[in-house]
Amino acid sequence: MRTHVVDHPLVSHKLTTLRDSSTDSPTFRRLTDELVTLLAYEATRDVRVDPVRVETPVSPADGVKLSTPRPLVVPILRAGLGMLDGMMRLLPTAEVGFLGMVRNEETLEASTYAERLPEDLSGRQCYVLDPMLATGGTLAAAIKFLVDRGADHITAITLLAAPEGCERVEALLADIAVPVTVVTAAIDEKLNEHGYIVPGLGDAGDRLYGLAQ
Repeated sequence: MRTHVVDHPLVSHKLTTLRDSSTDSPTFRRLTDELVTLLAYEATRDVRVDPVRVETPVSPADGVKLSTPRPLVVPILRAGLGMLDGMMRLLPTAEVGFLGMVRNEETLEASTYAERLPEDLSGRQCYVLDPMLATGGTLAAAIKFLVDRGADHITAITLLAAPEGCERVEALLADIAVPVTVVTAAIDEKLNEHGYIVPGLGDAGDRLYGLAQ
């Protein structure tokens, strides 16, 4: 597994405002949308393309177009939905699937409660959206789910990650041959005793939507 921390002043600026407990939900949603677009720019560096020739007003020109099958964007419900628009702004021709996963707050294990995805993902590049890579169980379970359906290249985009979560995801995916990349705005200090990222930004779902889980 490869982890890429996006080092850019605009990323740091927007993340700082997201961390601020005084930032209200509308502002939090807008900044999340903007931040994800910046992260997606880095996350799609390996998106598959095919050569194509087009006619400009002056002469023919060689370029590229996105390959088929199209990339699949998979937000993990519910907080991942807050990242979807920012991702689709950069990759509007991608398809979208949904994966509902919930973490048991006692065992910290993730389980699937809903999914809307193609049965066969053979040859598909997938982009998983989940704001927080905390304990790592949810992200690892989501990636395994996609690999089991045939996905052969997976990039996860997160706003924040904890070192413990990165290590756990890598350990849980050790037997998977599919390349996996995690793109994040920052790797924070640690997890607290409740499995929350420190300093973090709180519960991303609650801050996006203002409702308790």
